[in-house]
Amino acid sequence: MDRGFKDLKVYKLAYRLAMEIFEISKSFPKTETYSLTDQVRRSSRSVCANIGEGYRKRKYPKHFSSKMTDADGECSETTVWLDFAKDCTFIDIATHKKLDDDYSEVGRMLGSMICNPEKFLPKQTS
Repeated sequence: MDRGFKDLKVYKLAYRLAMEIFEISKSFPKTETYSLTDQVRRSSRSVCANIGEGYRKRKYPKHFSSKMTDADGECSETTVWLDFAKDCTFIDIATHKKLDDDYSEVGRMLGSMICNPEKFLPKQTS
């Protein structure tokens, strides 16, 4: 069964990472609840949301590319928040490296989607 954007490798990875960030951020200090914790959760979830929104508009390649560009921007924002989490010693260096590497992979996949929107056009039915 075709599940649309939920079958995309990039969506699956971004969703897994957002859930991982959610779990990790539970241990952030309470003083960060409305700042770093909220920001990193929002940006990581927004990667997924933009992929879903863009995929639904894939019959319009420019709109699709625009939403994937938004997802890529949120991906970059997430890595900035992760840098802060590491430098504030809320996450260890190994966790930061793993998440940063995985978000780099998400960014590469999104970059390919941005440059090749025609690969994601809906299948034509006759």
